[in-house]
Amino acid sequence: MSEIMTRSHKMFDPLHPDTELIDIKDIAHALAMLCRANGHFKSFYSVCRHSINCAKEAEARGYSRRVQLACLLHDASEAYLSDVTRPVKAELPRYLEIEEPLQDCIWAMFLDQPLSPAEYDQVFEIDDAILAHEFINLMDAKIIDPTPEILSQPEYGFTGFEVCTQEFLALFQKLTA
Repeated sequence: MSEIMTRSHKMFDPLHPDTELIDIKDIAHALAMLCRANGHFKSFYSVCRHSINCAKEAEARGYSRRVQLACLLHDASEAYLSDVTRPVKAELPRYLEIEEPLQDCIWAMFLDQPLSPAEYDQVFEIDDAILAHEFINLMDAKIIDPTPEILSQPEYGFTGFEVCTQEFLALFQKLTA
């Protein structure tokens, strides 16, 4: 069986994603329950909070609502696959073969067209910048030199999963209105 049961009790096959079964509430809930950095930060810090921080950074940079939404959703595949650290993910070609079409399926569902190369670069430039600041704030460690500048004021403190889920969904509603 290659299906997982989501929070909303949908049977979802991440190897063969069906857009009819992708649910933003399932994504928000699962990302709020997943800890970044494989659980090694000083305190719980969710993929959901990271995604919100990325979207807010895109807004602070004056990027389009579409890029802001893409930032909010850039790790949405992890709701169905789990978070895998970058060094491990780089060594798992099969994981990447599964993750990419799933992420593309999610973006296709919520964005009206595929990201342009420039938009894609904006999303992952922000992802890297927020990552660098997460390590500074949550581990007292500098992992990217020079540290990328950020214009927003990300939240790094603990946010309960219910609160984070609701904030994610509210931001999603705002960006898709």
